[in-house]
Amino acid sequence: MDNRPIGVFDSGLGGLTGVRELRRRLPNEDIVYFGDTGRVPYGSRSPETILQYARQDIAFLLSQNVKCIMAACGTVSSTYPAREAEALPVPYLGVVNAAAREAAFVTRSRRIGVIGTAATIRSRSYETLLRRLVPGAEITAKACPMFVPLVENGYVEDGNPVTRLIIEEYLTSIREAGVDTLILGCTHYPLIKGMIGQFMGPQVNLIDPGQAAAHELEQLLSQKGLRADRTNTGTARFFVSDTPDGFVQMADLFLGEYRGGPVEQIAIDKY
Repeated sequence: MDNRPIGVFDSGLGGLTGVRELRRRLPNEDIVYFGDTGRVPYGSRSPETILQYARQDIAFLLSQNVKCIMAACGTVSSTYPAREAEALPVPYLGVVNAAAREAAFVTRSRRIGVIGTAATIRSRSYETLLRRLVPGAEITAKACPMFVPLVENGYVEDGNPVTRLIIEEYLTSIREAGVDTLILGCTHYPLIKGMIGQFMGPQVNLIDPGQAAAHELEQLLSQKGLRADRTNTGTARFFVSDTPDGFVQMADLFLGEYRGGPVEQIAIDKY
């Protein structure tokens, strides 16, 4: 048993979808979440800048005595080097690997779509993994940069005309490619999963990276004997790099019934 907290980080709010799933699956676990709200978005940054930010985010979580780290950011998961992850003093899990493995498991036609930030798509990380996991896979990838600001500005209600229009603009080519599985390659995207599913049709499996990563993290903790004591009452603490006000207002949307917990601003440049 290990009652140290799970560390989770993202460029902003999106990783809270992963926190929600972790709290649902692992109610006895404490969670420390860092959202880099002062430097969001990561998706339009250079690989060098993304790596610098990721190292600082991880250093902060390690200072909180976490027992493992989940990178709930598709952009970081696409660019953070595996050799660095393996050298960390605690287990590390990124959403990209988890989502790719789930997509490989559920696809039947081997036609898989991937949507994400510009950096995620540019990295071709999903394509590389999927071609290894699914020989002969036909992959259609598309950057969807407008989805993050739509979500963070609250354009998530079912049937929102603005969001529906952008979904049609971005996803028509993927639907026409005949995919049977679509990876929502950014943790913001599950907030508009319903509208994406309506556009793509019921025959298309939608892969939520936060859910996939939370499932794998649950297995990893069990395998390594790192689960918290069953008598522990799981808590969540949140840290941000900008003023907490905007985060607090939007966090409830991402966390749903698991909302709540103290929020503190930190100076991430110190790490």
